[in-house]
Amino acid sequence: MARLAFGTFNLLHGRSPATGTVSESSLREAVRSLDTDVLALQEVDRGQERSHKVDQAAAAADALDAQWWRFAPVVHGPVTGEPWVTADPLSDPPGPAYGIALVSRLPVLSWRARSFPAAPLRLPLVVPPKPGLHLVPDHPRAALGAVLIGPDGPFTVVATHLSFVPGWNVHQLRAIVRWLATMPAPRLVLGDLNLPGSLPALISGWRQLARVATFPSRHPRVQLDHILADGLGMAAVRGASVRRTQISDHAALTVDLEW
Repeated sequence: MARLAFGTFNLLHGRSPATGTVSESSLREAVRSLDTDVLALQEVDRGQERSHKVDQAAAAADALDAQWWRFAPVVHGPVTGEPWVTADPLSDPPGPAYGIALVSRLPVLSWRARSFPAAPLRLPLVVPPKPGLHLVPDHPRAALGAVLIGPDGPFTVVATHLSFVPGWNVHQLRAIVRWLATMPAPRLVLGDLNLPGSLPALISGWRQLARVATFPSRHPRVQLDHILADGLGMAAVRGASVRRTQISDHAALTVDLEW
């Protein structure tokens, strides 16, 4: 049997909720502390002024000493501007971008991705470091998949960050499950699904590997970050952890599997 660690972490582009500052060293330290074999990242900046133009996906991969990784942009250009300039998650021209990433210590056989349009409405949300509620537009979403070489052959992992708009996130999760049906099993979905509690398992019909609150990071009250699995067979969950770090308003979620 092999032990593998999987994780998901919404970075909030590396911002500290306590100080409002963004530091590459803090991001690296936070990711390194997770020590996962496969890690899904959300709210990832690349070349943005607010995060000192750091390629955060590359920094995370380096912190984990992970050779295989990919950044999937959902928008190109400065994130402070509107309207969003939608990006193709598998076509990544140079320049500022914002999106998701998947980092792996296991070899990747192939990469796949699909995108989802933004919901056409705004919702009142808390946007650190600003106090209070603000009307926030949705942005395009994506799912980034990798076929990995595991201890007993290929399997599939998908990183994603679903819409915060109710109903849209349900549609996106169902679409991802259908999309994954032809990819090698076992299959795992890692990400900030913006769906609370046991809803992702009920919607997908997949196994929820950890049921624990992850948001907000200081005093978690609700689970928005999830690890779902299909076709794991006899693989056993040996531990699940919520990791509060010095960055982000989300705690990181990690699961140790005996494969």
